[in-house]
Amino acid sequence: QSVVNNFVCGLILLFERPVHVGDTIEVGELLGEVRRIGFRASTVRTFQGSEIIVPNAQFITANVTNWTFSDRLRRIELPVGVSYACAPKRVIELLEDVACSNPQILKHPAPQCLFMGYGDSSINFELRAWTDQFANFVTIRSELNSAIYDAVHAAGMSFPFPQREVRLLRDPEAPFSEG
Repeated sequence: QSVVNNFVCGLILLFERPVHVGDTIEVGELLGEVRRIGFRASTVRTFQGSEIIVPNAQFITANVTNWTFSDRLRRIELPVGVSYACAPKRVIELLEDVACSNPQILKHPAPQCLFMGYGDSSINFELRAWTDQFANFVTIRSELNSAIYDAVHAAGMSFPFPQREVRLLRDPEAPFSEG
């Protein structure tokens, strides 16, 4: 019964084509590139280098995220927390300028920085920027993070360190010993 189910699902995959060879997909915990679509099962190569044989029924019955079905665009989202001494409008301008200066970031839609809220030790922002370099988005994200670090420091702003105050209370009835 399982073999027949996977065979029928394989036919559905081959005719409806919701997944193509070369697509980057996510099924449950599995994230990788589709290498082969067979009648019973398909092969997905993970970004760590292993190849996983996936029964075709999983592609039909489970939630499948196809990152590259219609295009290879990818939005990069970077959370950034800065000191409460920083002016939010200046931070937004700075982060958007950093994204715009990266040649791998698309001009349309334009990068956008949002003030997300107040944290324990920082005011929190999120920089959102699009790239058409899907295969390199992790590297581009790293480059943006590095450029943001440099720009924040060059602008005289800082990233806060989480601070906690710890109070130790002793029992007033307990004997006190020195040394």
